[in-house]
Amino acid sequence: MAEYLSDPSKAASRVKEVVDGAHDVVFFGGAGVSTASGIPDFRSPNGLYHQRGYAYPPEEMLSHSFYMTHREEFFDFYRHVMCVPDAKPNQCHYKLAELEREGKVSCVITQNIDGLHQAAGSKHVIELHGSTHRNICQKCGAVYSEEWILGTEGVPTCPKCGGAVKPDVVLYEESLKEANLIGAVRAIQAADVLIIGGTSLVVYPAAGLVDYFQGDTLIICNLQPTPQDSRADIVCACDIAKTFDF
Repeated sequence: MAEYLSDPSKAASRVKEVVDGAHDVVFFGGAGVSTASGIPDFRSPNGLYHQRGYAYPPEEMLSHSFYMTHREEFFDFYRHVMCVPDAKPNQCHYKLAELEREGKVSCVITQNIDGLHQAAGSKHVIELHGSTHRNICQKCGAVYSEEWILGTEGVPTCPKCGGAVKPDVVLYEESLKEANLIGAVRAIQAADVLIIGGTSLVVYPAAGLVDYFQGDTLIICNLQPTPQDSRADIVCACDIAKTFDF
């Protein structure tokens, strides 16, 4: 039966204890990691999927078919909702980068597209769903920044060749990049501690990555229960930024 912790200070102390005794820690995180940075998650009561004010449901606007058929509306939503240029890393991001420098965390696997792990200093980051900081011309392959996209209007086109510029993010109906999945599986298989944080563990194939963990300690840090809680050794049902405040 999992050790259940709801007090942030006790959770932080326990996570620190496990990390201090570990040889290879892998962190697998979702949208809840960035909520302390002011970025809404998806499924919580205040999350993106519960917001109103759009002509289409957000999950539809983030689909490949919507991108193909409603490109003007897609980019309006992308610029105003998915791009968050003023967001800053929080304590969780900074602690993971610190633990990487100390040789404890070998890899961060993220479902987020905000680039905050890299901004905090993490070097080995696998972005399962891509990043808003890369926007790629589908004709010549030129790569454009988030800042460039935000400086355009309507449907952006490549100034070099006139090709369509598509965000390097995995939309609904699109497959994850095989190299990222393989890298994530290998990292998790090699870890003796896996910390899963800020994710509901309901979106596949990413949620299935926990099945590859063969190590000693599985920690889940999420405010809401997940389908995998019963498999965890430690469940921290508290704010993830406070859980990493050690």
